[in-house]
Amino acid sequence: MAFMEDFLQIPSSVTILGSLLLLLALYLLLSGSSSEEKRKEPPGPRPLPLFGNLLILDLKRTQQTLCELSKRYGSIFTVYFGPKKVVVLAGYKTVKEALVNQGDDFGNRDITPVFHDFNQGHGILFANGDSWKEMRRFALTNLRDFGMGKKGSEEKILEEITYLIEEFKKHDGKAFDTTKSVIYAASNIISSIVFGSRFGYTDPLFTGMADRVKENTLLTGSASIQVYNMFPWLGPWIKNIKHIKKNVANMKVEVTGIIRGLKETLNPQMCRGFVDSFLVRKQSLEEFGNVDSLYHNDNLLICIANLFAAGTDTTGTTLRWGLLLMAKYPHIQDQVQEEISRVIGDRQVLVEDRKDLPYTDAVIHETQRLANIVPMSIPHTTSRDVTFQGYFIKKGTSVIPLLASVLQDEDEWESPHTFNPDHFLDEQGRFVKKEAFMAFSAGRRVCLGEGLARMELFLFFTSLLQHFRFSPPPGVTEDDLDLTPAVGFILNPLPHQLCAVSRD
Repeated sequence: MAFMEDFLQIPSSVTILGSLLLLLALYLLLSGSSSEEKRKEPPGPRPLPLFGNLLILDLKRTQQTLCELSKRYGSIFTVYFGPKKVVVLAGYKTVKEALVNQGDDFGNRDITPVFHDFNQGHGILFANGDSWKEMRRFALTNLRDFGMGKKGSEEKILEEITYLIEEFKKHDGKAFDTTKSVIYAASNIISSIVFGSRFGYTDPLFTGMADRVKENTLLTGSASIQVYNMFPWLGPWIKNIKHIKKNVANMKVEVTGIIRGLKETLNPQMCRGFVDSFLVRKQSLEEFGNVDSLYHNDNLLICIANLFAAGTDTTGTTLRWGLLLMAKYPHIQDQVQEEISRVIGDRQVLVEDRKDLPYTDAVIHETQRLANIVPMSIPHTTSRDVTFQGYFIKKGTSVIPLLASVLQDEDEWESPHTFNPDHFLDEQGRFVKKEAFMAFSAGRRVCLGEGLARMELFLFFTSLLQHFRFSPPPGVTEDDLDLTPAVGFILNPLPHQLCAVSRD
C-alpha cells in the first residue's frame, strides 16, 4: 500500500484491498475462459494477473524502463500497464516501418481515460474517425491560411521577440527563472493564430490559461495519473485528477468567454483567426439546415484547447532546454554567437537566414533530439488486425512508438546520449538532415504544427543568443546544471535559474 499512499487519498485500506481482490478474481475467470487460439505475439516480460508489469515499471521514468526492456526483448515487445496490453516499438527502423510504411494500420489514437475524460472524442489530438479527420483537415487548412509556417507567422514571431527580449532585460543580468516569460511568448504565437490577437504578459486571463496548460502537462505524466489510466476506478482517491479537473473546468470557462467575445464582433468577410473561421463554417452549415454537422461547440472548444496546449508547452519547453544547454556548454554557445555575429551582425534574424547558419541550426536540432520532450509520443492503436515483423497484433491494441529510442538509436547517432551538434553537420560544416530525427513523430499523426514550431524555435533561439549571453547563477558551475528532466507528459527541465547578460 505504500506505493499508492504517495498520490492517493485512501479512506480505507480494506476497501482498496477488497476491490483489488475482486478484480483479480474476475481477471482470472475471464482469462481462463478464453479459448481463442494464441498466435505469435510480440515477446515481453511475464505479467502478473491484474497488475501486469507494474512492479518492474518506473512510472517516474517510464521511457527509460521501456528502453531497457527493448535491449532484452528487441525492437517490438509487449508490456502490460496493469491489465492493459501495450505493444512497444523501439528504434528508428521499426518506428518508421509502423508509422510511415504501415501508417493506416497504426494510425488510430489510443485515448487513455484521463484524456477521454476531458476530450470526450472531440478535437484533434485525442480523437479518431470522421470527427478527427475533419477537424484535423479544417485545422491544417485554416492554420495555414492564418500564416502558420509562412510569412504571416514570421511577422508575429518577430513582434513577440521584441516583448520577450524586454522581459529578459528587466532582470539586468541577474539570475531568474525563464519558464513563464518563455512559455508566454510561445503561447502568444498560437494565440494570435487561433484567436487573432496576442496578450500581455501580465494579463490574468492569458497567464492563467498558460500556467494551467503547463501544470496539466506535468500532472498528466505523473505516476498517479498513469495508475489512474490503468485503474480508472481509483479516480476518486487520486489527488492529481482533482487538480486536472479543476484546471480543465477553469480553462473551458475562460475559452468560452473568449469565443463569446469573438462571436459578438464576428465579420464573416474578415476572419481574424481559427475561431472566426470555425464560427463562420458552423453558421453556414446551420443556415443550410445541417444541424448534425461536426462543427459544433464541443469540437470548437476542444480544438482550441488542443491547439493552445500543443502550441504553448512544446515549443516553450524546447526553447528553455536550448537556453539551459547553452549555459551548460559555453564553448558551443561561443560558436553559435560567433556564427550569428559573422553572418547576421546586429540586424534582425529572419527565417531565410537559416540556410546561412548551419551550426546554429544544428544546435537547435540537437537540442530537440537530446531534450526528447515527448519520449513515448502519444500512444496509438491498431486500426485492424496487423501482422508486423512476423508478430500478430490484434485490432485495437495500444501501441507506443518509443521516440526516445529513435532519437537515441545507437545505430543512427554517433554519440546518442551526449549533446553533439555534429550529428547534424557534414565534414564541411554544412547542415545535414537526418531521417531518424523524429522529434515531431511521423505518419498520419505527425505534429500538425511542425512548420510553425520549427520557425519559432529558430527565430526565438537565434534572436535570444544574438542579444544575450546565458550562464549559470553566481556560485553555480556549468557542471552543476542538471539535465535530468522533470516528470511529466512533456519532459521539462528541472527548476533552475539562468543569467541573461545583454550583449548589446
